[in-house]
Amino acid sequence: MQISNVHHIAIISSNYEASKRFYTEVLGFSIIRENYRAARDSYKLDLTVDEHTQIELFSFPEPPPRPQYPEACGLRHLAFAVPDLDEAIAHLHTYGIETEPIRVDEFTNRRFTFFRDPDQLPLELYELA
Repeated sequence: MQISNVHHIAIISSNYEASKRFYTEVLGFSIIRENYRAARDSYKLDLTVDEHTQIELFSFPEPPPRPQYPEACGLRHLAFAVPDLDEAIAHLHTYGIETEPIRVDEFTNRRFTFFRDPDQLPLELYELA
């Protein structure tokens, strides 16, 4: 088997409009398509991250809450690469989004920080060289 890249990441939101605004206006992802699926009473919003990766943003009636403890089994966080961490943090702060203190990866010496989406999904900004 040969995997060439990550195609998409699927996220279920509790407040579709708030999450749509966050991922499009705050993070700047472009909308590929938006569909309402009446049979599921659900929206599916496809967003482009880069030329290879998409985010599928879903809404479902009354989704169960996500476990909040940091070391639960499953997906731990989603990381986005940025060329300038300080600039990215300043951008988030203009929207009132808090970020954790900057840390340095002990193995790569790259700087990174964490923040959260409207559903408290942990997101990371990882600075490229």
